[in-house]
Amino acid sequence: MSAILNQPLPKPQRTQLENTVKAAREVAEKGARAALAQLAVAEGRAPDYLSDDHKALRRRLRAHGRALGDAKALDDTQAVQQLVWEVAYQHWHRMLFARFLAENGLLLWEIGAAVSLDDCEALVQETDPAMNLGAKTQWELAGKLAARMLPQVFKPQSPVFELAFAPEHQRELERLLAALPPEVFQASDSLGWVYQFWQAKRKDEVNASEVKIGADELPAVTQLFTEPYMVDFLLHNSLGAWWQTRYGQRHPGQPCPVPLTYLRTLEDGTPAAGKFEGWPDSLRDFTLLDPCCGSGHFLVAAFLLLVPMRMAAEGLTALDAVDAVLADNLHGLELDPRCVEIAVFALALAAWRYPDEDGHPLGVRADMPAPQIACCGLKLNASAADWSALVPESLSNKELVAQDLRALQADFAQAPLLGSLLDPARSLKDDLATSNVQALRELLTQALAQESSAADAPHGELLELALSARGLLDAARLLQGRYHLVITNVPYLARGKQNDTLKTYCAQHYPDAKNDLANVFLERCLELAHPAKAGQGAGVVQIVMPQNWLFLTSYKKQRESLLQRVQWNLLARLGEGGFDSPQAAGAFIILLTQTRAPAPEGFALHGVDASAPKSAPEKALLLREGAVVAVSQKGQLGNPDARVSLSNEITGVLLNSLSHSHHGLVCGDRPRMTVNFWEVLEKGCIWI
Repeated sequence: MSAILNQPLPKPQRTQLENTVKAAREVAEKGARAALAQLAVAEGRAPDYLSDDHKALRRRLRAHGRALGDAKALDDTQAVQQLVWEVAYQHWHRMLFARFLAENGLLLWEIGAAVSLDDCEALVQETDPAMNLGAKTQWELAGKLAARMLPQVFKPQSPVFELAFAPEHQRELERLLAALPPEVFQASDSLGWVYQFWQAKRKDEVNASEVKIGADELPAVTQLFTEPYMVDFLLHNSLGAWWQTRYGQRHPGQPCPVPLTYLRTLEDGTPAAGKFEGWPDSLRDFTLLDPCCGSGHFLVAAFLLLVPMRMAAEGLTALDAVDAVLADNLHGLELDPRCVEIAVFALALAAWRYPDEDGHPLGVRADMPAPQIACCGLKLNASAADWSALVPESLSNKELVAQDLRALQADFAQAPLLGSLLDPARSLKDDLATSNVQALRELLTQALAQESSAADAPHGELLELALSARGLLDAARLLQGRYHLVITNVPYLARGKQNDTLKTYCAQHYPDAKNDLANVFLERCLELAHPAKAGQGAGVVQIVMPQNWLFLTSYKKQRESLLQRVQWNLLARLGEGGFDSPQAAGAFIILLTQTRAPAPEGFALHGVDASAPKSAPEKALLLREGAVVAVSQKGQLGNPDARVSLSNEITGVLLNSLSHSHHGLVCGDRPRMTVNFWEVLEKGCIWI
């Protein structure tokens, strides 16, 4: 059944979704800008024509804008670009998520009472505000119901949804959404494509500007949705391999409850990626982290594997298995707060849609564990004194708790730029780890409750601050953990495109990997995996990343280091065209599996070369059926510059011992056809 739930979106519907989302962003941003201008949010003072309620909303919107990064000038005027993007995103996605819920029979009036979009149309005709929640259209009501169901996604304290779009903008958004076919909302990967399409405009703007990439540009430039076949290949050759060698050997008559179409094995039936001896015998003790989880594609795919596995291995019901996987196994971190919202919704939607023993969706439940996904890129625009103000005077250890909060703030000062690269244990020397984290979280929850009731107070910064602090605490907890499987599609960004702060951080902490952010993240992922210790096996890293570092001289030190200190389990070369998206044009990709433990003598690196075909479907076929080759891992150290190759080991004399190339690739007729600038006057007559 999980295979049915994991059906990707066909190409024609994907193109239609892309065109719709791009058009929706244009309309939503126009509507957001007009609505903010009507309230004079950017102006230095509130106009006299605003009512007291509108003035209070204006103050809250300005506070929210500052929390997002909009700067206030000395004359009290304020930038609104970040706020425009936020309002546009939230209004469109509340409607979009509502339709996802409605098309899956999951849009609820209350627990157990599902409503359709037609029901919403009928409800808005009611005169009783308790029935229509004050909504004027079916889409507005559907959005309000979705927001009520998803408080972790659509924050109930946010002032964004109190801002109304002009009718012409609202109607156009509704028209765009209604034109999408129902199939879009049934596919497993639609939500992931949604955010890539939403960011396309911003990505084009940043690339055209040629600015150095910093915190404001990073989410758009590095956001790239992972193709379903890549996700399946990695998970089938990790979780699938564990099932076959650990559970399958103990229960030879019980096949894996999900098809492992990409699992590659050797002639003796052993998985090519290894036996994963470092993982626990029971999946109840297994932990997975995606540190760059984006819209949650890896997390949803892992969920759809782990739930039936735990049902079969532990005799759990579907409901108990869903709750167990959410509570025990899956963790996600993401730099972009909007991606976090989509990832939370995508994982919750997968859990709600999962069928029970009779084939019916489990549906929405108030007691379902919340997805363990946190934003590690929240912006902090408050002072240390503001953070201390969150701690009540009546607290006996007020100064100690305030100190913890200030330490948290200092550690995450560069969070919007560094995200999962932040290591609280490194910078705080474990100070936060030894504090009473649970007590701190309870304190922040109390502060949220108190500030929510006072949200109309001038500025309202404490509410925004308490929300940020609680989010950072969740991120710090996940960043301090160590995991059995760290799996992700890393961000790609060459050093020459990074701003100075990012370059300095990478050079300081990851000098051998500094030439590309992707390579820095490979090292960070290895840090987040369980180290090999007595009585505890090593964790595994699986990533999608560029392939050029396998042979370029500038990565020689990193190759040598990794070949000596970690096991290279499985390498799949995809080359160019691995992504079926113009957003990834020119990307040459590998899928890599490594274990955080030194390779024993004679250890073999297994690989599949799928670089020859030009299209993603052809590459996917080769990953399933192409030859699995084996080369000596330590033998790679004997290659020139320790280049990693899936070819047979080099024999004979190397060409570089007999010759030297003093020139790179040039035109062969350059000496005959090229004229130097100082020859122009002398030979001017030859020019036409």
